[in-house]
Amino acid sequence: MKHDLRPARLSPRDILRVGAVGLRARRARVVLSALGIAIGIATMVAVVGLSESSRADLMTRLDRLGTNLLTAEAGKDPLGREIKLPRNAVAMVERIGPVRHATATADVDARIRRSDVVPEERTAGVTAQAVRTDLLSALGGEVGRGVWLTPAGERLPTAVLGAVAADRLGITRTGETIMMNDTRVAVVGILRPIELVPNLDRVVMVGFPAAERYFGFDGHPTTVFERSTDASVQDVGAILARTISPGNEAGIKVSRPSDALAAKAAADEGLTSLMLGLGAVALLVGGVGVANTMVISVLERRQEIGLRRSLGATRGAIRLQFLTESLLLSALGGATGALLGAATTFGFARVQGWTAVVPPWSLAGGLAATLLIGVVAGLYPAIRASRLHPTVALNAT
Repeated sequence: MKHDLRPARLSPRDILRVGAVGLRARRARVVLSALGIAIGIATMVAVVGLSESSRADLMTRLDRLGTNLLTAEAGKDPLGREIKLPRNAVAMVERIGPVRHATATADVDARIRRSDVVPEERTAGVTAQAVRTDLLSALGGEVGRGVWLTPAGERLPTAVLGAVAADRLGITRTGETIMMNDTRVAVVGILRPIELVPNLDRVVMVGFPAAERYFGFDGHPTTVFERSTDASVQDVGAILARTISPGNEAGIKVSRPSDALAAKAAADEGLTSLMLGLGAVALLVGGVGVANTMVISVLERRQEIGLRRSLGATRGAIRLQFLTESLLLSALGGATGALLGAATTFGFARVQGWTAVVPPWSLAGGLAATLLIGVVAGLYPAIRASRLHPTVALNAT
């Protein structure tokens, strides 16, 4: 009776055990090789996680601040002359149907000093603007200390400072005074940073009536702010300049402050792509390290390979053993890198006050990349090991 002699097949569990033996025997080398993979994966996961966390925080801020704010600023006419917005520009804008809120600010010619003992030529690097009492609600700003201008206070020599202006003037509390030209002005409030209109952080703000009475202001606004319904922002923007200054609309600059934050998100995306490229390079270097480790392992273990071949192990079994070792080595580095990248994202996001976001696809993609690298890096060493003749391998020293 004839029996077909077939080589025994290793079960998946046995394959993993055989593959793990080679890694356990060379732990220091395995750790160093896996470290290269881990650095690459950690970089990629952290970059994606931090980018998504930053973007999520930006979207939250945009939702809170609103994307329906438009500004119209006075510029120059075709002849190069400065355009003055009409005094009733706000009232004209309010007549546009979808507009919910309109307000304005105006530049005021005043030198700002901390006190009257400071020479006039030594200003604090801040400017003055006349503002309406409804400005803060329109921009979504908040008072950090003190109070905002009231209908009574806007007629008096009182001012509210932007966050940067207060720092430059050395004002830390309300009730102190500053000099605007030769007029002593009381500080009644200090604002928190205004994200949508950051230039107001560097401004000393007084009421329109006080600016006209004490600083020779002519009453013409230089910037008009308006909020409309979200669906009508584009339509309002198309007619805003023509409404404010008929005939001189070419000299009116209409902008959307939230676009600056959106542009920042676009810039962050470019930086993310660059960092992902660097992570990919690190991952490639790690893959080369894995390939190098496996090639050296084959050279060092030729007698083991010859012994297994002489005991009946097929070429396919040898290939599978070394390919499994390469996959396990890469998977070890990938899993470690994914954990490090996620931990970095959560730690940095917590410091920044963001909600940490680690997309599942970044973890899955990172692990898939490591397995692919494991296959590519281990394929040549595995084929080389399987082609060793048992007699030559056993005689190797």
